[in-house]
Amino acid sequence: MKVGDKVKFTFAKKEMEGQVEKVFKKTVYLKADFKKDKGKVIKRRIKDIKE
Repeated sequence: MKVGDKVKFTFAKKEMEGQVEKVFKKTVYLKADFKKDKGKVIKRRIKDIKE
């Protein structure tokens, strides 16, 4: 997983797609577009993300 990769993650029991912003040892920051909040940054654990 590298910065700029597109990944899928779950949010509110839905599958969403986001772009990787920052990668750390166990966590990753994703930038995703929501209806009312475009470009929101979300923190997730790496094990919870589907590539």
